[in-house]
Amino acid sequence: MTGYDFSEVKFLVVDDNSFMTKLYERMLKAFGAIHIDCEFNGEDALAAIRQSPPDIMISDWGMAPVNGFELASAVRAEPDERLRQLPILMVSGYSDKERVLEARDFGVTEFLAKPHSALDLSKRLTAIIEQPRPFFKTTSYFGPCRRRGGMAELCESPMPTRRRDDRPDILASVWTSTPR
Repeated sequence: MTGYDFSEVKFLVVDDNSFMTKLYERMLKAFGAIHIDCEFNGEDALAAIRQSPPDIMISDWGMAPVNGFELASAVRAEPDERLRQLPILMVSGYSDKERVLEARDFGVTEFLAKPHSALDLSKRLTAIIEQPRPFFKTTSYFGPCRRRGGMAELCESPMPTRRRDDRPDILASVWTSTPR
């Protein structure tokens, strides 16, 4: 299914639906992953991250009492730099433009709309590993560079004076584009 060797990657799957955690666990095992932990809510996931940090977290958006965005925000606020830079793949059945932009602004690394195929999951995970985005901090944001494609190199240099919110329609389509 995938050309990448996931056997050394430690995954944390967070979803309050046990069927979905089992489905992700099966897909990851089919990709060759060996190290897979599952949690059923954001609170337990944050405790697990602090105890044994994963390499990649796959999190559902809609959970209680701590949803995926709140979990992503808590991870990005961690004092430990390794934890703060944890790649987060957010999965959700709610993939309207506003939610995708909200995920981006919470510091989510990648977003994947449900339902999706195993191949879609594999492509997102491979992109996280093979094409990591640099992290940066502003007064109101810490997370991966929100720029894609030819604009990503701007994250390596000081941010341009033009605000990112000037063209949300373009940014949303660029941010959710399928990795190459």
